[in-house]
Amino acid sequence: MDQDKPHVLIVDDEEDIVDLLSYNLKKAGFRISTAADGKEGIERAQADQPDVIILDIMMPRMDGLEACRRIRADAVLRSTPILILTARSEEQDHVESLDVGADIYLPKPISIPVLISQTKALVRQSERSKELPEVLYVQDLRVDRDRYLVYQVVDGSDVEHRFPRKEFELLQYLASHPGKVFSRQDLLDEVWGKDVFVVDRTVDVHVRKIREKLGNDYVQTVKGVGYKFRDKS
Repeated sequence: MDQDKPHVLIVDDEEDIVDLLSYNLKKAGFRISTAADGKEGIERAQADQPDVIILDIMMPRMDGLEACRRIRADAVLRSTPILILTARSEEQDHVESLDVGADIYLPKPISIPVLISQTKALVRQSERSKELPEVLYVQDLRVDRDRYLVYQVVDGSDVEHRFPRKEFELLQYLASHPGKVFSRQDLLDEVWGKDVFVVDRTVDVHVRKIREKLGNDYVQTVKGVGYKFRDKS
């Protein structure tokens, strides 16, 4: 039945691209819905709650970066995997996409087999994340996987922090192994998956965003190696 297939929402204003992606993703076993701009994309996502969202950047009414930012601020949608697919290929576009919460950034023109592979990988990651502990207590943090929230004790009171999906999963993974040092490639493999195409810079961007919320005392840089979650035991 179609309802049992993973659901992908494609948000792009180019009809030819939408038709091409829809046709090939349907052949690969996905259920598809579409939207022509960011505003419509958010409305469709809220109504349908897809398994993966594919977003173009340059669109009318609301571009893909703003749409991604608003999806990550939505309590229901914030953990939905987002793949940015765009003709813009400057490094700043890549970094900005990660900053607003995208999981993967792929430039156009795209190889259809690569797109299908990355979309399947995002679905698998989402399914694997459901198997992790619902709540993790470490140092003065309470990491709530079910709600993608982190509570930090500050002056005796809990302060709530909301994280985009990949920032949360990176923090949770590091916090689950306090004191252990991971290379950037280790973290890419474990948090993003070995079959997902992302660059080393992705980890650095997400660590920076985590530190902006929690401060610098939790995720530490190990020079020449990678990162670790500080072990205070």
